[in-house]
Amino acid sequence: MPTHNYKEEIESIIIRALADGASDVHLTAGQFPTFRVSGNLVPLMNLRALAPEDTMGLLSELITPEFIERFLRDKEIDFSYDFYGKARFRGNAFYQKGSVGVALRAIPAEVKTISELNLPPILESFSRKKQGFFLVVGPVGQGKSTTLAAMVELVNRERAEHIVTIEDPIEYLFRPDKSIIDQREAGIDTENFKTGLQAAFRQDVDILMIGEMRDPETISTAVTAAETGHLVLSTLHTNNASQTIDRIIDSFPAEQQSQIRVQLAGSLLGIFSQRLIPRISGGLVPAYELLINNNAVSSLIRDGRTHEVDIVIETGMKDGMIDMNRCLAELVRNGEITPENAFLYSFSPKSLERSLQF
Repeated sequence: MPTHNYKEEIESIIIRALADGASDVHLTAGQFPTFRVSGNLVPLMNLRALAPEDTMGLLSELITPEFIERFLRDKEIDFSYDFYGKARFRGNAFYQKGSVGVALRAIPAEVKTISELNLPPILESFSRKKQGFFLVVGPVGQGKSTTLAAMVELVNRERAEHIVTIEDPIEYLFRPDKSIIDQREAGIDTENFKTGLQAAFRQDVDILMIGEMRDPETISTAVTAAETGHLVLSTLHTNNASQTIDRIIDSFPAEQQSQIRVQLAGSLLGIFSQRLIPRISGGLVPAYELLINNNAVSSLIRDGRTHEVDIVIETGMKDGMIDMNRCLAELVRNGEITPENAFLYSFSPKSLERSLQF
C-alpha cells in the first residue's frame, strides 16, 4: 500500500491555490482537490482523486490533535490555519456520507482599505462613530468579514482605542497601530461568543467586533453594549436590511420583542448588505445596499413597520443611503457586470428592469 506525505501534499495544494488566486479550496472524498477561482469551481484534474483516508490525513495536517478529538466528537469544526505566516485560511471540516470533507477560505495577509475593496467611502464615517451598532450582512462568502476588517483597520490607523474582537475562528490578523487590538477565538481564548462578549465589559473596551451574531443572548448583549457607549460591529447571514431587522427581533420571545425594538431603534447606526458579483473583466466586484438609521427608520423599527424600510432606502439617497438596484444598474452601465448577473443578484428584479431603462 502506498503511503502519502500529507504534510507535503496539503502544502503543495495551498501553494498552488495562492498562485491561482483561489478564494476557496475543497477537499472531498472521491473527488479531485477543487479550487474556487473568480466564483467558479475548478477541479485539479492533474492531481489524484482523494480517498476517504486522504481527506482525514490532510485534515490532520491542518488542525491540532486536540481539534481532531473535538472534530471526531462533534462531527464538524471551524478552525483557522496559518501557512508559515505567508497566508491564512478559515476552515470548516465536516462529515459527508461517512467521510471527511474540508472547505478552506483564503484570508489575505494584508487588510485592504475600504477604497481598495471598491466599497463606498461613507463606510468610513461609521468606523469613526464613538458608539452604536453597525451590521454587515449577506449570504456566506460575500466578503462580510473583509469589510468589517477594513473598518476595524481604519480605526486602528486613525485613533487610540481598545478594540476587542470575538471570532470563530480568528480570520484577519491585525497589527496594532494607534489602537490596542485583542483578538479572541471562541473555543480557544473564550468559551463562546456570549461569554467573550460579557467579559469584554470588564476589559475597558471601546470597540467590539463580533464575528457573527448566532443567538439572542449575543444579540441582546451587543445591543446593550452599543447603548452604553461602545461601537459594536458585527455580521448576520441575512439578505438585506429589512430582513436583518426582522431576524433580530424574531429571535426573541414575543414578550421581549417590543423592548428589543426600542433598543434597536435607538442604537442601530446602519446595515450594509453586500454581494460579490463576477466582473466582466475577471475577478469579483461588490454590489451593495446601505440603510442608515434616521428618525424615519427609527420610527419604522419601533412601530414594527419594517416592510417599509425598502422604500426609505430607495428614497434616501440624500441621506447617504444606497439602493441595491441602483448600485447594480450603475455597475451594468459602467460595463463592470452583465445584465444577467445584475438580475440574478437583485432583491427586486422588476424594479431593476425599470432602473436599467433610464
